Amino acid sequence: MNAMSARPIARVRAFARRLTPVDAGALGLLVLFLLARTVSGFGVNVPLLGLLDYLFVLALIYFAFRLTPWVRGQLMWSLRNRLIVAYVFIAVVPVVLLLTMAGIAMYLIYVQLGAHILRDGLAERMHELRAVSDTIAHSIARETANDSRVTTDAVLQRPDVAAVVASESSEYSGLTVDGTPADILVPRDDGRERREFVGLVDRNGQLWIQCFRHVRAARDWIPLRVSLPVNSELLDTLPAELGPIHFTVMKQASAASAPDPQRPADFVPAFDIGSRRREVGAPLHWIDPQISGALTLEALRVDPGKSDPQVTPIYAAFWVRPSRLNGTLFASVGAIGPLVTLVFILASILFILMEAGALVTGIILTRRITSAVAELYDATRNVRRGDFSRRVRVQKRDQLGVLAESFNEMTSSIGGLIEEQRQRQRLENEITIAREVQLQLFPRTIPQLPGVELAAICRAARMVSGDYYDFILLSPSRVAILLADISGKGISASLLMASLQAALRSLLLLDPGASAAQTVARLNLHLCRNTADDHYATLFYGIYDSDRQSLEYTNAGHCVPFLVAGETTRKLEEGGTVVGLFEEAEYESVTVQAAPESLFVTFSDGLTEPMNVFGEEFGTHRLLEEVLRHRAAAPSRIAEELIDAAEQWGGSDEQADDMTVIVARLNSNGSKGSG
Repeated sequence: MNAMSARPIARVRAFARRLTPVDAGALGLLVLFLLARTVSGFGVNVPLLGLLDYLFVLALIYFAFRLTPWVRGQLMWSLRNRLIVAYVFIAVVPVVLLLTMAGIAMYLIYVQLGAHILRDGLAERMHELRAVSDTIAHSIARETANDSRVTTDAVLQRPDVAAVVASESSEYSGLTVDGTPADILVPRDDGRERREFVGLVDRNGQLWIQCFRHVRAARDWIPLRVSLPVNSELLDTLPAELGPIHFTVMKQASAASAPDPQRPADFVPAFDIGSRRREVGAPLHWIDPQISGALTLEALRVDPGKSDPQVTPIYAAFWVRPSRLNGTLFASVGAIGPLVTLVFILASILFILMEAGALVTGIILTRRITSAVAELYDATRNVRRGDFSRRVRVQKRDQLGVLAESFNEMTSSIGGLIEEQRQRQRLENEITIAREVQLQLFPRTIPQLPGVELAAICRAARMVSGDYYDFILLSPSRVAILLADISGKGISASLLMASLQAALRSLLLLDPGASAAQTVARLNLHLCRNTADDHYATLFYGIYDSDRQSLEYTNAGHCVPFLVAGETTRKLEEGGTVVGLFEEAEYESVTVQAAPESLFVTFSDGLTEPMNVFGEEFGTHRLLEEVLRHRAAAPSRIAEELIDAAEQWGGSDEQADDMTVIVARLNSNGSKGSG
């Protein structure tokens, strides 16, 4: 695997290590949802798909809250982006909302006006049909004043009545007059004035405007029906302000086709009627869009064999331009209607110009601010490169100008800072020497002991480390393992480390057979008497005996190590308090047996405290997971994996604390230590 292909894999691994269990669960839900939707797209029935949709929404909400801090940090780093976002929310968003509300209000007004005009047009046709019915009825009444037992169809054949009908038919295309009984729509009520019905009627798959009434003959009432078909020709005669018109006549669905037989049947489309010669027209100006509107009408559906008519809806759609409705909209103001329209247009143009001016002003101010900040930023980059001759232009005597002057004054007096930097460099050189001396304190070679494989890594956060580890061979079968974390950092911690190393080796040289508790107690006494009161150290000290296959240890306030044997993990936390604070502190030793191929891991707190971008520590439980994942590897490999996992979790080039880890395979089949 080459370096180019290994880099994405490393990034994926680093990303996976940063995921919490909740993150992994939410990510798994997203993947499962996409797979389920893909499979269902091929017609496969996926169980619990609705539940997956619900969980998918919850996962999206979770990731939205989870990623908001990171996205905000990435987008809002630039001052220019911050100003743009602030300007959008302060100026652009309110204007867009106002324009949107105005557009919606105007749309509703024009749709309502168009619907009103369409209703008025139909009402006018009904009124005209009633007038035609009155004319024919008067003609029939005159012809039947002395006749009895006469029918409507017979009367309509008489010359005078036929002439009236012909005259009206020539004016209204498709007009029909007959004597169809009107009892369904106009009930008989002898002795009183007969009522009439004028409205829309759906009969035999045809929509009509019909007028039903009873006409008084000599001794009886005879029915009269005047019908005008609602067709393309009629729709073309409706008010010219409207554009194309389309009617969809509905009917009740049969019980068999209804979604739920227990409920009343739904309405389904029966037939359509549309205008032919109506056009919406060309726009008069750029703010004259085509608007579509709709309304609901009602018709009486008369089916053969049914005694009662049914009310059925009609969905009417129309298209119109605002310019064609403005005359009607401002009809109440008379001749000044066009002037009102012009004033409205001019006010809108003025509003747009003012907003454009505000936008240009905001852009100019934003560019001026960002250019000044960018120049300051470039100047600071020159300073970082060691060029202190760069000066920032002072364009105006405002706060940014004062800031530029302050920067110029700072670069003018930078000589003192350079001298301070030189002194600091000398100090760093001295610290480098101290680091080289400190490295001599760590074991140069790993002791070779049968049945034991040892490995250790120490990565300092600074030039010198406050962590100390050591391997000391006490006898051919016994080795001392020590890891200490000195309080503080830097030079003071390294000096205390040197004192601790010297004292420990002296104690073990004088009494190599001392127990772990005795050695730690003597070391505590030495530190208490020879160091400041605020200096102390946490310490883990263990003695492994390969003959007895046992580990005797004392934990003096240190991070709790663990001993992994098969599927069992034991924490080694017994011992006492930290060393160097209390002379009277007491410590105890604990001996544990090491099962074959047991893995012993001890570490400093710098390995568990790195935080990811969400503020979550790497933690002991993730460290243990890494140990279990790599426990089959060599101790040196395990130590490297633990350090890498902690650094990748932190994701920062700057190390906050010293990282030290010791890995030992006890009661091992191998016989050599590892570096």
